[in-house]
Amino acid sequence: MKTRDLAYIALFAAIVAVLGQLPAVPVPGIPVPITAQTLGVMLAGSVLGAKRGGLALLLFLAVVAVGAPLLASGSGGLGVFVGPTAGYLYSWPVAAFVIGWLTERFWRRFNLAWALVANLLGGIVVIYAIGIPFTSLYADIPLSVSATGSLAFIPGDVVKAVAASVVAVAVRRAYPVIELPGRRATAG
Repeated sequence: MKTRDLAYIALFAAIVAVLGQLPAVPVPGIPVPITAQTLGVMLAGSVLGAKRGGLALLLFLAVVAVGAPLLASGSGGLGVFVGPTAGYLYSWPVAAFVIGWLTERFWRRFNLAWALVANLLGGIVVIYAIGIPFTSLYADIPLSVSATGSLAFIPGDVVKAVAASVVAVAVRRAYPVIELPGRRATAG
């Protein structure tokens, strides 16, 4: 891995940390708040690709695990990995990887529509598929209640997916130096 790759990984881990400084919005009936940090997950995957995007989120979670209070709730440490929000945290590297993988597959025809598909599938479907069962388990609520409660996240997550898609397409066009593996940088 090149120094540039490490710098991008660290940069996107920092972006997720900065997005965690925006206050969390509590959701009635579910112990998981709405945060801006999933926007960082989507950006990492769609801008950096699968490997670097996933590694950026693993780095972020490692820093959280050692106690840095970088989550939107102001928390950090190992305790966050065994509570109602744990599944969402576990999903972030997987989601960034999936978004990046889809972005790499769509690279030749990468436009706003394909970027949105990648961000919706990875940034919503993957995150919910992992997060909802963990919330059910750790909050001791039925899976149906956890799934129903997560519906409150969908409008905001769709907005984040659109924003991440617009940014990813703009970055690809304006700053082609961020190459995806096996792809030659292009300006258009």
